[in-house]
Amino acid sequence: MLEMVEYAKAWVDAHVSEKGQGMVEYALIIAFVVAIAVYLSSGDSSLGGAISSTFTSAANQLKK
Repeated sequence: MLEMVEYAKAWVDAHVSEKGQGMVEYALIIAFVVAIAVYLSSGDSSLGGAISSTFTSAANQLKK
């Protein structure tokens, strides 16, 4: 009986960690796609330009 409980616990632990790993992988893929989209749309009037100007402004404020 103890062996069955240990087997069941090991099975659950293995599947729970795989599910979490899959979610992290999907999050990294989405972040990568967003980063590429921002990079490709870099320009003064685009999202990339807005993000760049925001970081530049923040850096200038920190220098003061």
